[in-house]
Amino acid sequence: MKKIIMPVTGFAKKQFVLVIAAIATIITCFFVPVDKEYIGYFNMQTLATLFCTLAVVSAFSHIHIFEIISKAIVLKLHNLRNATLGLVFITFFGSMLLANDMALLTFLPLGFFVLNTTDNKQAMAFTFIMQNIAANLGGMVTAFGNPQNLYLYAYYDIDLLEFTKIMLPTFIAATILIVLICLFVKPIPLTLKSNENYTIHKKRTLVYSALFVASILIVFRIIPYIEGTVIITLILLFMDRDAIKEVNYPLLATFCLFFVFSGNMARIPAVNELFSSILPKNTLLFGILSCQCISNVPSAVLLSHFTADYAQLLPAVNIGGLGTLIASLASLITFSEYKKHNPGKTLSYVAKFTAINLSFLIALYFVESIYLAI
Repeated sequence: MKKIIMPVTGFAKKQFVLVIAAIATIITCFFVPVDKEYIGYFNMQTLATLFCTLAVVSAFSHIHIFEIISKAIVLKLHNLRNATLGLVFITFFGSMLLANDMALLTFLPLGFFVLNTTDNKQAMAFTFIMQNIAANLGGMVTAFGNPQNLYLYAYYDIDLLEFTKIMLPTFIAATILIVLICLFVKPIPLTLKSNENYTIHKKRTLVYSALFVASILIVFRIIPYIEGTVIITLILLFMDRDAIKEVNYPLLATFCLFFVFSGNMARIPAVNELFSSILPKNTLLFGILSCQCISNVPSAVLLSHFTADYAQLLPAVNIGGLGTLIASLASLITFSEYKKHNPGKTLSYVAKFTAINLSFLIALYFVESIYLAI
């Protein structure tokens, strides 16, 4: 029995969100028995695009392209304040292209490398928290920067120009806030004690870049998602099979479960009546509050069934990624990475994380409220 319990417990700890999503989904199935309508729950374009992006970014990571670019930038920054700004804004702009989760998976290790090899591990909590905030807020301005954006962009069939117009004011405010907070870091001189030297693999870089562009074109509906996914998968199976193996399948499974969960919730009369009555009163506020309880991606999927006001729902599920640790899957990634390097300092990290995140959340809520009122 112990041999069975230990692996299950280990899996539950590593995939906490997936397990919770599975339990929540199973509960809703008792209220809404499985039928033909379940098939309509799944947004296949969102799943296909997410799969392609994860696979291509994994392939990129195998040729160390992100480390080469990032280290070339960071090593030219001569003090801790500049290095912090560099790490945070690499993550910030990276999330626009890689999605927030992948930006963190790519650039948090870089943050550890820079701080650890310059004897500045004491700055790791703040740097990781700011990278996390940067990933959540940087990705908000593009349709593929955050998973919830990808879903809502496809679900509501939003025009790209309109999408940008909706998110731009909050994005600008977030950028200014991030810069101001990072300026409080002391400009302590940095000396990098060691460095890994990687060379650019030109052929693979060109091919993977083309595949990444293709993934973006799938988001913009220029390339059909079925054909695009098949082609990208076949090329990666030939050039880098491990990239397909290393795709974050639990994340994809979590999305599938969230689709079923939200679809079932929308068909439960009492839930339907509750959300249908409260969301129109203040979609922005209730969207943000929902994220604090069930995370921003499932909130986007669930609440989309109860409102047509995507102009408020979009910023709500992006700003709502700030706040509690469970408000965003990205925050759990950051916490896991920090805990790996600092196992005895998790409580102080959570306290600092919550304080900084709530400050950003409140400030951006008021900015967005003012913008919507104009």
